[in-house]
Amino acid sequence: MEHHPFYAVRPLLPVYPEDPSPHERRWVLVRDSSVFFRNDPAAGTVLMPDPLPEGLSCGEPVYLGTRDDIAYYAAGVAAGAEPPAGWQPAPVRELSGKVPEGDMAIASYAVRILDFDRSTAFCGRCGARTRPLTTERARACTACGRIVYPRISPAIIVLIKKGEEILLARSPRFTPGVFSVIAGFNEPGENLEQTVHREVGEEVGITVKNLCYFGSEPWPFPDSLMIGFVAEHAGGEIRIDGREIEAAGWFTRDALPSLPSGASISRALIEAWRRREI
Repeated sequence: MEHHPFYAVRPLLPVYPEDPSPHERRWVLVRDSSVFFRNDPAAGTVLMPDPLPEGLSCGEPVYLGTRDDIAYYAAGVAAGAEPPAGWQPAPVRELSGKVPEGDMAIASYAVRILDFDRSTAFCGRCGARTRPLTTERARACTACGRIVYPRISPAIIVLIKKGEEILLARSPRFTPGVFSVIAGFNEPGENLEQTVHREVGEEVGITVKNLCYFGSEPWPFPDSLMIGFVAEHAGGEIRIDGREIEAAGWFTRDALPSLPSGASISRALIEAWRRREI
């Protein structure tokens, strides 16, 4: 089956050099890790038309890309600034179902790229200021020339099957009552399959076999790339680590606990299993 990633920004294209010819502009205004959102009676929006309201203090515009002859930009808004009438700040993950999925993906991308610009404003090698490049998504040091790109942190996420059951676990960081599949970050020197085996062993104490690739999804909170797998239980009894995992168990289709948001590859894995597609 084909997985359709929720937070992928395509078909927003980061065309370089920036093309000034599109007839229209749209803005995503970001305050901390939230975006300005207007809850219309129909579908809401995070895309503000150009020009921006007078008196709204924003940082330097950051070019995101183009789509359908429209150029998209992001700008940071000061913490104390009042939003325009009818708009309010909202974390991107709380906008699921309130704005079109494509617009939500652009909003999450805006938050991600502004965070990249802030965190790399100075060179990590010599401390001098950096400047954005106009040929690709990167920043270059004005002194030593070092080029930095937006960080991408690969992480595995795996649905584990045993007969007609799947293993679901609960992290202390989850919303109360919610269970999900096992996930964890790739370590230096590991391939992704090794990460699956290590994370499963560390978190729930079992072994797995027959790994199959499911799909991948950008998870911009702040910079993960989730790589999804399906695996089968190979041996061992559940033994939680007590830190990353506080509860885990085997669940059947007719007795599932509360599940993660639909805007996640974890839920996509579970739903594909529930439909008997994997």
